[in-house]
Amino acid sequence: MSGYRPSEQEPYMHPRQLAFFQERLLSWRRMLQSEDYLSLQRLRREKDRSSDPIDQGVQESEQHFDFEQRCRNLKLLEQINAALERIEEGTYGFCEESGEEIGLRRLVALPLARCSIEAQESIERAERFRRQNNLG
Repeated sequence: MSGYRPSEQEPYMHPRQLAFFQERLLSWRRMLQSEDYLSLQRLRREKDRSSDPIDQGVQESEQHFDFEQRCRNLKLLEQINAALERIEEGTYGFCEESGEEIGLRRLVALPLARCSIEAQESIERAERFRRQNNLG
């Protein structure tokens, strides 16, 4: 897939496009898994506490950063796995709300997209309305 970019000139979610997005998602997953492994190793090593309060503060800050990064990565991994499942099911690239095409430009920019821009904006407006009106 080296050098290939999905094109509007091809049929939407053509096998070559699906392979492009699948490889992109798999590569992203491998990178996150590698980062997660390194973060976990650092967290395990940090059991040895320094007696210096400044060093302890630095260690705690680094530990907090690693923990937050692991949480973000795990959420991203869930979304990547869900996108890979949609590829396998044949629903990748189609809006979960409307069933319409999400669009190549949006998917290239955000391969995890589940909704079209219009549907996502509608979801966000509804969420803002609920928050502003304390509706849940």
